[in-house]
Amino acid sequence: MTVQDVLAIELLGNPLWDYLLVFLIFAVGVFIIRAVLRRFILQTLGGWLSRISGIPLDTPIRLVERYLIPLLYLGLVYVCLSSLNLATVLRQTLDILATIIATYFGINLLSASVEYGLQLYLTRKKGDTTTEQSFLLISPLIRVVFLLIGVLFLLDNLGFDIAALVASLGIGGIAIALAAQGVLQDLFSYFSILMDRPFEIGDFVILGDFMGSVEYIGIKTTRLRSLSGEQIVIANTDMTGSRIRNYKRMQRRRVVFGFGVTYETPPDKLQEIPKLVKQIIEADSNAQFDRAHFAAYGDFSLNFEVVYFVLSPDFNLYMDVQERINLALKQAFQERGIQFAYPTRVLYLNSQQQAALSNAT
Repeated sequence: MTVQDVLAIELLGNPLWDYLLVFLIFAVGVFIIRAVLRRFILQTLGGWLSRISGIPLDTPIRLVERYLIPLLYLGLVYVCLSSLNLATVLRQTLDILATIIATYFGINLLSASVEYGLQLYLTRKKGDTTTEQSFLLISPLIRVVFLLIGVLFLLDNLGFDIAALVASLGIGGIAIALAAQGVLQDLFSYFSILMDRPFEIGDFVILGDFMGSVEYIGIKTTRLRSLSGEQIVIANTDMTGSRIRNYKRMQRRRVVFGFGVTYETPPDKLQEIPKLVKQIIEADSNAQFDRAHFAAYGDFSLNFEVVYFVLSPDFNLYMDVQERINLALKQAFQERGIQFAYPTRVLYLNSQQQAALSNAT
């Protein structure tokens, strides 16, 4: 018996030559997946891209090894077995199993890839506590969405009528959406806050008549801790639909303050006051002088206006700087005989009134 005769022997409806060819295709496919994809692309090329971009590729490599490579192995096995002459029941079973397994790995790969991309977007700021909370909240939602997509895809490939199912779900979804309209608005507002980041946990914000530090950002509400200590709960829709002043984003604080001196102050000392104020502010390492001017004539004082910057958004530091400036001004004015003005009233009497006043006394 020759080799050709041996290879022509049929087993389960297929000659041994076909099994040998399938084995060779499978071996070559395994070699390509392991040698080319895993070693060259993942290790060599992946490390080179990581050094250039500065983005760690540990997670993408792990995703490829966990989901993509098994998916490629599944495709290789399916191609090899499909090339054989199989019974109808076996072929249908193979198609069903391949569809189920491929859907599982494919949906998990897509879901994990989207989560990784979102995590990269959210972690542009290192040490951001809002990022961790936001990602933990949105990650299960992403998985549920892709799970539903995978189930619909699988049912469609298994021969179920997806159109009727989607139509029935659509009617029910409309009813649920109408009943939970407020919740859905707050949910979409949460995604807006998450992606746009108008504020983060720890920021001090003012929203209309409310102010406080952001303590929690939830799916429906955002919670502030006010200066007086109570917690303020605000719907996310109100947060995104209002003008928000975020004091945490300030690089420096602009301060405008004024004071007045008496009308009896000589002109030479009036000219000296702006220079004196400039010296006092520039002596403080946390302040930057902008301007100081004799601004206006008041009802009972000569008014000065001063503008400077505190080189920090911290409110307590601003108050400390202002206190030092006030004390230094008080001491400097006292040394130079300059008097701060306070509300006074001067009464002028004519000669007859003065005489009447003298006779009365």
